[in-house]
Amino acid sequence: MTTDRYIDLLRHLIEIPSVSGREKDAADYLEKWLSDESLDPHRLHNNAWLESEPAGTKPTLLLNAHIDTVKPAASYTRNPYIASLEGDILYGLGSNDDGGSLVALLAAYVDLTSRPQPYRLVWSATAMEENSGSLGLETILPQIGEISLAIVGEPTGMRMAVAERGLMVLDCTASGKSGHAAREEGDNAIYRAVRDIEWFRNYQFEKVSPYLGKTKMTVTMVNAGTQHNVVPDRCGFVVDIRPNGLYSNQEILDTVRNNIFSAAVPRSMRHSGSHIDENSSVVARGRALGLESFGSPTLSNSTLLKCPTLKIGPGESSRSHSADEFILISEIVSGIEIYIKLLDGLQLV
Repeated sequence: MTTDRYIDLLRHLIEIPSVSGREKDAADYLEKWLSDESLDPHRLHNNAWLESEPAGTKPTLLLNAHIDTVKPAASYTRNPYIASLEGDILYGLGSNDDGGSLVALLAAYVDLTSRPQPYRLVWSATAMEENSGSLGLETILPQIGEISLAIVGEPTGMRMAVAERGLMVLDCTASGKSGHAAREEGDNAIYRAVRDIEWFRNYQFEKVSPYLGKTKMTVTMVNAGTQHNVVPDRCGFVVDIRPNGLYSNQEILDTVRNNIFSAAVPRSMRHSGSHIDENSSVVARGRALGLESFGSPTLSNSTLLKCPTLKIGPGESSRSHSADEFILISEIVSGIEIYIKLLDGLQLV
């Protein structure tokens, strides 16, 4: 397979600023590129996608990567918006996170759809992944329909992330009754909060992931009181929860509310952890190819999907969000080959 046109696409995308929430120019360029290649793209907001065939009797396999980037770090020594190719190294913001996966999955899509597959294949390039915005992948899911398996391209060194931590932040409020501190008046909300904070500190969810360990709950902020001589009637505290992929955010929230006295309000329920059965056909094939399995502590679009999801892509996570970001061309080429071997003829069971 000739990969030059995909590397050229990536170089052009690097040179179009696409910080989360401002991806329109990059999406416009990508849509035109896909049209020029006669790939018949679909577009909604700043998201583009391709479908091998309309939804029907075949199960759907989704390939997803994101086109947005973080803001360039202040410590860049290079222009982040110049795609500089030096030997095997391609420098530029978004080259590693997530451009390498984006073009590698696109190349795999073109190759895989050149012959019959036992699934309907959808490739998508979506926005607002880095800032968890609401106009990204979630907006096109109703257009795609039911998904049997998703491959989320992120820099993993082509290791298989079979589990991924989610995120839920709770704003909790303990209520009491105000009174004068010099007299035995009131009901101190701080003391009420302490009981619940101790519960968060000590409670252990039963299911433990072999890759991510326990679901973690950490109280990170506490706020109460107006002055030294007033018993506070409210105490607020914030809890950072990192699901291990074995519990949904709703299950965790239900457990919390059944065990504490404080009111608990989630800021968002969107990012449940993800987990894929290690006996699934895609993981089994990956193992046969010699691919390593691991659990990922970093969020991706995997947490937005309700289907089995495997996160895997060229590049290294350690380069993401760092100054002078880069990816190796050889990593992209190898990634394309592995994607094709992993997915060609795969039965989605």
